[in-house]
Amino acid sequence: MDYKKLADFIFPDITKTIEDYEKEYSERGDVTVTRYAPSPTGFMHIGNFYSVVIDYVIAKRNNGIFYLRNEDTDQAREVEGAVEYIMHVLNHYKLSPDEYEIKGGDTKGSYGPYIQSERKDIYKCFIKYLIAEGKAYPCFLTAEELEVIRDNQAKAKSRIGIYGKFAKYRDYPVDDAIERIKNGEQFVVRLKSEGNFNHTFIFNDLANGEMKLHEDDIDTIIYKSSTELPTYHFAHLVDDHLMRTTHVVRGQEWMASVPVHYNLFKTFGFKMPKYIHTPLILKKDGEQVRKISKRLDPEARMTYYEEKGYPIYSVIESIMTIANSNYEAWREGHPDADFTEFEFSAKKMSPSGALYDLDKLDNISKNYISRLTKDEVFEFLDEYTKEYDPEFNAIINKDVDYTKAILNIEREQKKPRKDYAKWEDVKPAISYMFDELYNPTYEWVNITDMDEIKSILDKYINNYYNESDDKETWFEHVKELTESLDGYTSNMKEYKENPDNFKGNVADVSTVIRVALTGKNMTPDLYEIMKLLGKNRIIERINNIK
Repeated sequence: MDYKKLADFIFPDITKTIEDYEKEYSERGDVTVTRYAPSPTGFMHIGNFYSVVIDYVIAKRNNGIFYLRNEDTDQAREVEGAVEYIMHVLNHYKLSPDEYEIKGGDTKGSYGPYIQSERKDIYKCFIKYLIAEGKAYPCFLTAEELEVIRDNQAKAKSRIGIYGKFAKYRDYPVDDAIERIKNGEQFVVRLKSEGNFNHTFIFNDLANGEMKLHEDDIDTIIYKSSTELPTYHFAHLVDDHLMRTTHVVRGQEWMASVPVHYNLFKTFGFKMPKYIHTPLILKKDGEQVRKISKRLDPEARMTYYEEKGYPIYSVIESIMTIANSNYEAWREGHPDADFTEFEFSAKKMSPSGALYDLDKLDNISKNYISRLTKDEVFEFLDEYTKEYDPEFNAIINKDVDYTKAILNIEREQKKPRKDYAKWEDVKPAISYMFDELYNPTYEWVNITDMDEIKSILDKYINNYYNESDDKETWFEHVKELTESLDGYTSNMKEYKENPDNFKGNVADVSTVIRVALTGKNMTPDLYEIMKLLGKNRIIERINNIK
């Protein structure tokens, strides 16, 4: 049959050849090339981010290239703002691609367009070649016919798809096909698969090892005349070949597509990239471990981490710890190294799934924030509150030095406090230091009788408080106050040996002062708090105890 006649009829305006594109998109040489290729049909989630981090590490560890490709072929499901948010996330986490294209905006790199809907002629060239070679064909099966085929296959417990006797238009006469297209009939182009389902091939996945898979014998759809766009599978082949992608990182759910992609690459004689099918992101839900859900789990969406104010360092570190089990040990030995210096190994990924734990993220984040200087903490807090809490931002900026002094309590020392896992935590933790926010619900413990509390506070203010005391003298005065109270001791050793002999101890008395001034029974260093509050506010707060 004259397949070239059919190809020229379907794509009369396509004059470039595959050889032309091979020259245009020349080999990059011995360079590692990874890509993040999202479909803008939804907003970025933690599974996407997991793949991005691995893409980025592989590229940067090998002085390679990481690029962004917008796979917008499913335009009916495209979500407005999704592409912009993807770019925002990449930039926010400092994972900016080396090559990318923003629709109507910036472009960087010479292997574009990086937006699939702008690559129509490229895909048509490759499809035209297949039709001309008799390796693809127009198919006119209607939705109703396809439904009947599926129903019959299901009843017979056969594999679902267009193959063998179900491929009605596989050898359809060229002139008849041309006539139907002339009459305006919609069609799809299907690959004329050369696979045999009874045969297997060896596929080596970098994360999952060597696998034996069945060949694909389905005549896969590669192009739809209604949209003039290719399907995902075909665009994947063309783009990863021409953009010279060396590594494809994608979720475990794409493993089922490997036979299709193997078949396509084999048809053209192209070398397949190396594949890393990442494990599922799991979470513990009570006694159950399940896949993290975009519908059920707020932490599944990337907006969650920005809204809560997790530092970018912490989020990336949490991903790296589940990517490779030896990352934490490496980090301990390289505390100041960039995460891209870690020698990532796909073989060390857990095939059974990666357990993502918010408690672990919090722990990583607390350790990180505790090591920051007061200036760094203020800078991050200022940036976060500008967007998410403007009222608090105005308060902390009234007196920046005062705010920094608060943030520095028990910070720049050998064992700093670890109060904050995220910037959202700061406000409730230090709100008592700002009169505008101070609205205490007093957390009295051990000593709860109000008459006794007032008596202790009056005695302290009138006889033992001196704002000029250094820390050692200040605590000696608190101990003296304790000894002056009937039934209390400042000797903690004596109290621990015979607690029933006393009403309380110096820690209980200190807690009364702490709660009176902050409303809380647990705070950082009380002496430092009092120095910052100053005498007038201390007296005012004590006098307000009802």
